[in-house]
Amino acid sequence: MSKLAPSILSADFSQLGTEIEKIEQAGADYIHIDVMDGMFVPSISFGMPIIKSIRNKSKCVFDVHLMIESPDRYLRDFKEAGADLITVHAETCTHLDRTVTAIREMGLKAGVALNPATPLSILEYILEKIDMVLIMSVNPGFGGQSFLPYSLKKIQELKQIILNRGLNVDIQVDGGVNLLNAKEILEAGADILVAGTAVFSGDSISNVERFKEIMENLR
Repeated sequence: MSKLAPSILSADFSQLGTEIEKIEQAGADYIHIDVMDGMFVPSISFGMPIIKSIRNKSKCVFDVHLMIESPDRYLRDFKEAGADLITVHAETCTHLDRTVTAIREMGLKAGVALNPATPLSILEYILEKIDMVLIMSVNPGFGGQSFLPYSLKKIQELKQIILNRGLNVDIQVDGGVNLLNAKEILEAGADILVAGTAVFSGDSISNVERFKEIMENLR
């Protein structure tokens, strides 16, 4: 069953707790939390105190996407703040195997994110050790960007690799996901859709329900 992971980066931060409660009640599966450091990506977002402050607002999986340099320094802190799943970028990890192992040893699920131009071959020796691959379908750092069409081919190729190896690894897609392209992204092989602007612009409850309807129709 496909899952929806609304990105709170696009939420109204003055009403963040209420926003999270609304999307969970509407059917959101994960809460996608984009952590940016102003170094790996141009923007700076938020860190552990914000995550900790909203943990009691939701029973959803807290899906923490670390767009930061040297993420190993903070893994324990994000676990203690309430993360259930930590995704690191392959581009930021000097020793990716060590980082993934550290996340799993803390009892959390581990994801690896790939920027648009990063090839799938970087996953060759790590795929069996992770729970999820995050395919970035925009260059990370800002919300509201347009989906890069060649991402569909990348999703399809990754899905085939996972199937060929008989693995249970989810494919998450983040960047430019909306109600118009959700169906083709899911049909390409995505398991989890991250949507920020497409959820929080307008009526977030209605938007979540419409995403879930698309997912239901593909079952």
